Amino acid sequence: MIPFINLKEEYKVLSKELNPKIHGILKNGFFILGEEVRKFEEEFSNYLGTKYGVSVNSGSDALFLAIRSLGIGIGDEVITVSHTFISSVDAIVRNGAKPVFVDIQYDTYCMDVSEIEKKVTKKTKAILVVHLYGNPADMDPIYKLAEKLDIFLIEDACQAHGAEYKGIKVGGIGDIGCFSFYPTKNLGAYGDGGMIVTDDSELAERLKQLRNYGQPKKYYHNFIGFNSRLDELQASILRVKLRYLDDWNERRKKIAEIYNKHLQNSNLILPVEKKYSKYVYHLYVIRSRNRDFLKNELFKRGIQTQINYPIPVHKQKAYLNSFRKVKLPVTEEICSEILSLPLHPFLKDHEVIYIAEMIENAIS
Repeated sequence: MIPFINLKEEYKVLSKELNPKIHGILKNGFFILGEEVRKFEEEFSNYLGTKYGVSVNSGSDALFLAIRSLGIGIGDEVITVSHTFISSVDAIVRNGAKPVFVDIQYDTYCMDVSEIEKKVTKKTKAILVVHLYGNPADMDPIYKLAEKLDIFLIEDACQAHGAEYKGIKVGGIGDIGCFSFYPTKNLGAYGDGGMIVTDDSELAERLKQLRNYGQPKKYYHNFIGFNSRLDELQASILRVKLRYLDDWNERRKKIAEIYNKHLQNSNLILPVEKKYSKYVYHLYVIRSRNRDFLKNELFKRGIQTQINYPIPVHKQKAYLNSFRKVKLPVTEEICSEILSLPLHPFLKDHEVIYIAEMIENAIS
């Protein structure tokens, strides 16, 4: 069986570096908000080119606390997309605000810029743009619109570690950027983890307090906050893995090129990389009108695949009553056709070629 992702192989490669780090933390006996966390925040924000990084316990909390830190709440609206992991939308709702959905582009699956201004009202406080699958959204027109309307621009870069838009790493373009370190991400912990980045010093300080019970220092609480802290063990692991991120992203791109070469003459719709973007291929997503048949055929041939995501957020049971009248034709069509193929830095060339051949056999 060719697994969709192979974290066991990753650990084999990194174990000689990781084990001493982990054992050092255990021997030290300090596990929360220590030097490893501080150094990782500094190193990751430097990698992105942002001034401040505030680590939290998940990408979901990164989005939630980012919105909370901007003062967005009851009665406010945030424009976003429905083709995303549900936490992008949950973060808006958990803050008491209302998500306002726009459709996506047919080729990149990111926010359709032409649809945004139609959805703006007096209640609009932010645009939450998602860099889906590691593919950057078209940020210039979104940034200019947010600036013109004097609203916040939030980047959900949870799947886009190292992706670039016109040479600038995503997450550092808007007012605030959010990352997840879920184990399967391009930069993943061995547990949950997240990061919020910004160039605003006041925002960074507010976030540090929000993640730690509203405390500027121990037992002094300026406001009601949360317990959302990245631990020392995960920070130490992420510091090691950060050094490999660019090389791993290059390997992902190479794998995508092999897929493209072997599938270019098929009737499948393949991923599109725009001239303005550096696509880091968190996922390699194809489209087929016979998606479910193809998925089953590949499984029979020993190939694991996934669907990211089969049901758009506005069609989920949790949100259906609120958004029953919402129509997003491109989103809905794409969600019925997408299929994610195995892609990770430890996938061998011959495995990629085999997967492509099995796809061709299944659809011919």
